[in-house]
Amino acid sequence: MDATFWALVALVIFVGILLYIKVPAKLAGSLDARADRIRNELEEARRLREEAQQLLAEYQRKRREAEEEARDLVEAAKREAKVIVSDAKSKTEEYVSRRTALAEQKIAQAERDAVNEVRARAVDVAVAAAGKLLAEKVDSRTGEELFKASLQDVKTRLN
Repeated sequence: MDATFWALVALVIFVGILLYIKVPAKLAGSLDARADRIRNELEEARRLREEAQQLLAEYQRKRREAEEEARDLVEAAKREAKVIVSDAKSKTEEYVSRRTALAEQKIAQAERDAVNEVRARAVDVAVAAAGKLLAEKVDSRTGEELFKASLQDVKTRLN
C-alpha cells in the first residue's frame, strides 16, 4: 500500500463526507438562490427603466405643454398690447381733435366778440357824431327828438 492508495482512500472518504452533509445540494441551492436574486434584480431594473421612461415621457409632454402655454401667453400679451396701443392712439387722436375743435370754437367766438365790439363802438361813435352834427344844425329840441329816434332805431337793429 503506497501513498497514492491512501490519498485515493482519503479522497473517496472526503467526497463521501461531502455527499453525506449534502454540500453539492447546498452549493446548488445557493447558486440557484443567487441566480434568482440576480433575475429579480434584473426584473426590478427593467421595471425601473420602464418607469423612468414613462416619467421621462410625461415630463417631456408637460414641458411641451408648458412651452405651448407660454407661447400662447406671449401671443395673447402681444395681441393685448396691440389693442391697448391702438386704443390709446385712437383716444389720443380723439382728444387732440376735441381740443382742436374747442380751440377753433374759442377763436371763432373771440372773432365774433371782437366784431360785435367794433360794431358797437362804431355805432356809439356814429351816434355821437350824428348827435353832434345834429346839435349843430338843428335846434336843441328837434335834435334831441331826432337823436332819441335814431338811437331807438339802432338799438332795434342790433337786437
